[in-house]
Amino acid sequence: MSRKIKIAIIGCGGIAKGKHMPSLSKINHVELVAFCDVILERAEKAAADYGVQDAKVYQNYRELLQDETIEVVHVLTPNESHAEITVAALDSGKHVMCEKPMAKSAEEAAQMVEAAKRSGKKLTIGYNNRFRPDSQHLKKICENGDLGEVYFAKAHAIRRRAVPTWGVFLDEEKQGGGPLIDIGTHALDLTLWLMDNYKPKTVMGSAYHKLSQKKDAANAWGPWDPEKFTVEDSAFAFIVMENGATITLEASWALNSLEVDEAKCSLSGTEGGADMKDGLRINGENFGKLYTTNVELGAGGVAFFDGKTESDADLEARLWIDTLLHDTDPIVKPEQALVVTKIIEAIYESAKTGNAVHFEEQPEFSSPKLLL
Repeated sequence: MSRKIKIAIIGCGGIAKGKHMPSLSKINHVELVAFCDVILERAEKAAADYGVQDAKVYQNYRELLQDETIEVVHVLTPNESHAEITVAALDSGKHVMCEKPMAKSAEEAAQMVEAAKRSGKKLTIGYNNRFRPDSQHLKKICENGDLGEVYFAKAHAIRRRAVPTWGVFLDEEKQGGGPLIDIGTHALDLTLWLMDNYKPKTVMGSAYHKLSQKKDAANAWGPWDPEKFTVEDSAFAFIVMENGATITLEASWALNSLEVDEAKCSLSGTEGGADMKDGLRINGENFGKLYTTNVELGAGGVAFFDGKTESDADLEARLWIDTLLHDTDPIVKPEQALVVTKIIEAIYESAKTGNAVHFEEQPEFSSPKLLL
């Protein structure tokens, strides 16, 4: 019988139910043995739906961490507690998958990286959009050098009207921000990963509280209360990297725009370009002529195959467990997520002060090749 990795879930809300627990339950090498939530009924429901027969339930995560049989913890709580719980879990000898964003602040994110180094345990962050078929294919194209030097990119995270009105999404104190730290973080992570560029030099940002102040506004999840909408509704940034590359970032939950894209990016290089606007498109020049290629990511009409592929959440979970089984580096390295957090923090700071934020020279770290 193959070894089972014992996993605990801390935070049994929407992201746990919608992503982590369903994906982990499909993996033969996994047992969900403990569940923790400040609302005990949520933990009990999660244990009943996904846990082993004798799964334990907790309200206090520190009590859960005392169980030495637990090998891995998934931290799926509001942003304000990511760092505190992750550091405690690592120091207690557990590997950690922490949902995005890594933390509310760069200081907290750095503490998480240090805890991983100190404990010798693995830490990864839930940037699941890296695991989409278009992202995976474009990463291989970039690694092969087909785009040449990517010197300009756009990170897209725009919704026309889709403000999350439940939970603590609109609470700046608990979340650290709005669409920038919620969905902009996905677009920025994806862009930096595809470029394999983690050395920011200068950031200029703007944040707006415009549509958030409208009452009875049209919204996918119903109108919001302007008095409780304490985070920005839109944020935009101009990012210059140490090597001179430029990235523009746009993030909004509510914007009067028909150009709607979420967790997408566009890349422009010396040999070609790519975008995710309408599927994955590659553009360039051959023999003096311009070309655009629409990449077919499905099965291509193969008989007796329905064309379904592994979801990004399922692939993320499977590769995370493979990392633990084979003692390899995770696809999403904590040092990469730390840079994402630093840039997001700089955007917020620039938006408040009206000044550009300048970074000290960033350290080198390896970004492993994509092996799938």
